[in-house]
Amino acid sequence: MKNILQIAAVLLLLMGCGNKNNEESSSEEQQEKTGIVVTQDQLDTNDLTIGPMEKRTFPKMVETSGMIDVPPENRASVMAFMGGFVKKTSLLVGDQVKKGQLLVVLENQQFLKMQQEYLEVFNQLDYLKAEFERNQTLFAEKIASQKNFLQAKSDYETAKARYQGLREQLQMLNISPSNVEQGKITSEAPIYAPISGSITKMNVAKGSYVSPATEILEIVDNDHVHLELTVFEKDILKVKKGQKIQFRIPEASEDAFNAEVYLVGTSIDGAKRSIKVHGHLEHEEDANFLPGMFVDAKIMTDTIKPLSLPEEAVIESEGTSYVLKLVNKEGSRYTFERVPVKQGNTYGGYTEIISTGLTDTDQFLTKGVFDLIGG
Repeated sequence: MKNILQIAAVLLLLMGCGNKNNEESSSEEQQEKTGIVVTQDQLDTNDLTIGPMEKRTFPKMVETSGMIDVPPENRASVMAFMGGFVKKTSLLVGDQVKKGQLLVVLENQQFLKMQQEYLEVFNQLDYLKAEFERNQTLFAEKIASQKNFLQAKSDYETAKARYQGLREQLQMLNISPSNVEQGKITSEAPIYAPISGSITKMNVAKGSYVSPATEILEIVDNDHVHLELTVFEKDILKVKKGQKIQFRIPEASEDAFNAEVYLVGTSIDGAKRSIKVHGHLEHEEDANFLPGMFVDAKIMTDTIKPLSLPEEAVIESEGTSYVLKLVNKEGSRYTFERVPVKQGNTYGGYTEIISTGLTDTDQFLTKGVFDLIGG
């Protein structure tokens, strides 16, 4: 019985040693799988660099979106004061126009009627004025009755008011009252450009009828464009005038552009629970921005100073971000371990590293990570 127990003890001891050796062997194999060994020659040849995390200043961002727009005075919607048929127009969308340039000529028989009425009143005005002054003198001398005086005064004042009203209407139609007074009557009314800019909408063609409520065309002056952003209620109190804005135009360019908060809205949109933020662009003359372009923007509301690494030191694989941490150095051999991390903000070529297991004394491969292990 004693011999049997001794044999069993030896077998258990041997099995334990075997398991220990297997665990050590498995650990070594796992280390070989997760560890990445790089020699000094590889570092030098491939321009790889090693360095620690740095504390750098990062802005706190409010993410928002909006569009490129122009001030109201840089956008003009051209309409007719009276309806008419388009007789002349040679403009297309994209054409550049100058302020005062002829855009469209309308034609309508009503223009003739208005000029005839104006001419009639104009010709009567001198007679009615003289009749009023004559009755005024006679009434003052108690020769004419008050009734005649008041009638003459009423006729003159009514004609004068009608004269002024018709004159204003003709001027609004760009028809010269002076020409009408000389008997030069026309059925055409020209429409001129109220501002300089480019045609962005053209809603009529030759021969089409234009009513007073119809937008004939739109002119936009792109000399000054700005950002019109929408900020949600939860972020409203963080946004102040003078804060920096970084924005991109995702559909047109990968470049980032800079702007500054110029105005912050003072009332909340009840449906969207948001306010409008107006931003002025930096170096807008160097970029070909167009009104209506959609933008993704970040407003820098504050700053923090977290630990960070260069952007290229962080690589993503299967939805997880990794850095290569130096875990061993023996002679000219460097062993790196792939460590998962959470990324924070990215700014100025550096990425905020959020990880409780890393310190500012740790060393990392800061350049050439993608070339070494790929994505």
